[in-house]
Amino acid sequence: MIQKTDIIETLSDWNFWNHEHPDTYPRKKYEQHVLEKGLSGEIVILKGVRRCGKSTILINLIKELIRKGTHPKNILFVNLEDPRFINDLSLNLLSQIRDTYLEYLNPDEIPFIFLDEIQTINKFEKWLLKEYELKRARLFVTGSNAKLLSREIGSSLTGRYLDEFIFPLSFQEFLVFKGLSITNPMEIISHRIEINRYFDEYLFFGGFPKIVLTENHLLKKAELRAYFDSILMRDIVTRYRLDNVSSLMGIAVYLMSSIAQALSVNAVKNHFKLSYDLVNRYIEYLENAFLIFRIPLFDWSLKKQQTNPKKIYAIDQGLSNIVSFNVGRRIGDRLENVVFLELLRRGFDIYYYKTKNNYEIDFVVKKNEQIVQLIQVAALLDEPKTKDREIRSLEKASGEIPHAANAELIILTQNIQESIHINNKIITIKDVTAWLLS
Repeated sequence: MIQKTDIIETLSDWNFWNHEHPDTYPRKKYEQHVLEKGLSGEIVILKGVRRCGKSTILINLIKELIRKGTHPKNILFVNLEDPRFINDLSLNLLSQIRDTYLEYLNPDEIPFIFLDEIQTINKFEKWLLKEYELKRARLFVTGSNAKLLSREIGSSLTGRYLDEFIFPLSFQEFLVFKGLSITNPMEIISHRIEINRYFDEYLFFGGFPKIVLTENHLLKKAELRAYFDSILMRDIVTRYRLDNVSSLMGIAVYLMSSIAQALSVNAVKNHFKLSYDLVNRYIEYLENAFLIFRIPLFDWSLKKQQTNPKKIYAIDQGLSNIVSFNVGRRIGDRLENVVFLELLRRGFDIYYYKTKNNYEIDFVVKKNEQIVQLIQVAALLDEPKTKDREIRSLEKASGEIPHAANAELIILTQNIQESIHINNKIITIKDVTAWLLS
């Protein structure tokens, strides 16, 4: 059993009881949301892929609490992936940490407790529930696996927690990290050259915070590859005790190379000559680790949604690009991935659609059971045939999909702003960077 002195020594390294706060970049939208949820008295759960910035958001919250007058001794931050805890990960460790903190720091009000990567503790929800019911702390936790939303949490903590999904940086956040803050449309025009240059970098390397702040391109690529391997090994292989690592790696690379493509489990099964159950399970593991997303073909029938192939998207276009079979190519697919992630950030339900004459609509966007937008994404609209196809696809789909007649019809591309009237419909062509920054 780990000793008290070892526990307090480890905690001292991570907390700001006796040393300065580290320099960090703010992510104000998330921090505001999380703090508001925390003040409700419920447990707050931050979920998202490894290295997306969850820990930094917690640190920024701690800095804000101290700035507003909370004494540092009333705040406890615990990194549950610290190697010094690795051999003692249990509910008993959580209680030891809490008791040691209370003994040594003697907080004089209900403390804020921040637990980073909580899913390393089996049955952690039982400990959280006990602390919540006894009202002994304000609890904030992070995790890199969808186990945080599993049946166990749902049954144990129903009505007692609020969650926040943390993404890698949006393009707007990316620009802030680069020192460029865009607050109105005129600034987009005046900084157009810079914005376009940065957007090329964003398309290729993505939005993981540390990657954005790394200048050397070779280091960016090496770090992204290390992220990918770490997610597979720590959040999937170790967690699910897998032996067939090569098959998991192959499926992961295949899916990450297939962003913006519709793939069925059978198609992946046939490609790798593996069983359906194994492939389906591995894909679910990749989703649980927030590495990939699958969106269904739109249909008002849930049964038809479930039986048709789903489109694949990645948590980060840079991560996809670096492990892809076609490194540096398929700009249109990466652009579509960027738009997909932004739609998720904005809280929409997202589908794709096939018209009766087999035109594909990239995104059917739904909010509160209403179809609000149909969106096409095109890297280039230079060719008249390409432009006409995208316009005709939207026109056809808006007439075919029930209850979509009033949906906004949008084409997102680069460096074009235009409105087109066709058969009593308006199709708006928007510059994708302006849309991302709106």
